[in-house]
Amino acid sequence: MALKIYIERTGETGHGNEMFNICRLFFDETELIYEAGEDAALRVRVDIGEGSGPGRVMAEIELTETASGMTFRSRHEREAGATAEERKRSVKRAAGYGLLQVLSQYTGLEQPWGILTGVRPTKLLHNLMMSRSMEQCRRILREEYLVSEPKVELLTDIAERQLKVIPDLFRLDREISLYIGIPFCPTKCAYCTFPAYDIRGNNGSVEAFLAGLHEEIREMGRWVKEAGLGVTTVYWGGGTPTSITAAQMDALFHTLHDSFPMDKVRELTVEAGRPDTITEDKIEVMKRWKTDRISINPQSFTQATLDAIGRHHTVTETVEKFKLAREMGMNNINMDLIIGLPNEGMEQLARTLEQTGELMPESLTVHTLSFKRASRMTKNKEQYEVAERDEIAEMIRAAAEWTKQRGYKPYYMYRQKNILGNQENVGYALEGRESLYNILMMEERQTVIGLGCGAVSKVLFPKTEQEGSYEQKIERFPNPKEPAVYNQSYKEYIAKKIKLLNEAYFAAERR
Repeated sequence: MALKIYIERTGETGHGNEMFNICRLFFDETELIYEAGEDAALRVRVDIGEGSGPGRVMAEIELTETASGMTFRSRHEREAGATAEERKRSVKRAAGYGLLQVLSQYTGLEQPWGILTGVRPTKLLHNLMMSRSMEQCRRILREEYLVSEPKVELLTDIAERQLKVIPDLFRLDREISLYIGIPFCPTKCAYCTFPAYDIRGNNGSVEAFLAGLHEEIREMGRWVKEAGLGVTTVYWGGGTPTSITAAQMDALFHTLHDSFPMDKVRELTVEAGRPDTITEDKIEVMKRWKTDRISINPQSFTQATLDAIGRHHTVTETVEKFKLAREMGMNNINMDLIIGLPNEGMEQLARTLEQTGELMPESLTVHTLSFKRASRMTKNKEQYEVAERDEIAEMIRAAAEWTKQRGYKPYYMYRQKNILGNQENVGYALEGRESLYNILMMEERQTVIGLGCGAVSKVLFPKTEQEGSYEQKIERFPNPKEPAVYNQSYKEYIAKKIKLLNEAYFAAERR
């Protein structure tokens, strides 16, 4: 049952979402109500007003536990900003800051990411770095966002490494990256919400889907060439791209190279995540087309866990397919692990890390389990027992220490809603083996054109100057997730996507 919290607001009120997001950090299920009711377990009064000096905004927060009458208070001020939009952001952050403080006092819980609830904290840091020293950035993260020291260190390490790996990270306006979505898997994992349909099922003909994807690649390639843009990275995701046959993969590679300007491509990745889809002929195809990087994802090296989450491959198969890829010359392999899977604790993590160490992939992405709204696991939470907050934090620390001892360095990270323990997902890599696509996609510094099922295009519009900094509009354009829907409507989606790209790249020239 959701914990009900009554919110009483005075002064400016444009901070409801911020209130909800902060409350969710502390309570699994939360319902905010804005009309007085005796059934609310907590009452929170939020008063927004002018600060102690000109150009400042103030938030006073008072939290009262209904049953006991215990009360906690907080007051926070910050610069209001020069524009209405900046003031709105300041009000939200001041309210979130005060609410986080009183909830921390009430629950005794420390939130390592402070008031940051978004997916991309590294993007925030990059924006700060454009006009401030690193020490000033660290201070802002600690004092204005309440980020803990270990997370500040993680953020700054990653941001600096990204600029080392891609020195022109902020100057890639005349290039784009490509994401190719293949929506099929051998089975659907319990935690998954990606487009991942049983390739043996009836969710739309595989051949019909591939025919549409070929046409989408040709049409979008024509647009990119006419626009005079280059391609920085290509990423095959899904689903599991290696669910289709070697011949089908080869045909897609042919169309891709015939359609797009591939001369500037710095990295080509294929997500071969499910070991049970990897075969010698598919590896040969990937090598023939000069694939730089593949992923083989165990998630866990505990067989009972794999069975529980619906991954129908064995631990032995993961090891065998990894060694096969190595023997056939794949020298940049990523592996994904998930912390907090059902019935897993430190013992199971230690086993997984030990077996990962025997293989030593070039990069390693350590995810923390997130209860995604549409996943089977979320819909049947009572069937899955997962670790508590403190153990999750300890497992994250253990994984970070393990990677450090073996020479891996963090190079990208992101967060998700409903992530266990309010933690994060971190990509680690050996020197020079970082995924360029992961950095570009996560930091949103370049347009990514999505092709295929469930692929989301992110179109960056030109930057506009705003009071000494800049704003940049980013518009998402998702393709249909279901193969049958994609098959029926891909032509319509191609036209809409080209229209959006024309608005972003050519509207200013026409004015």
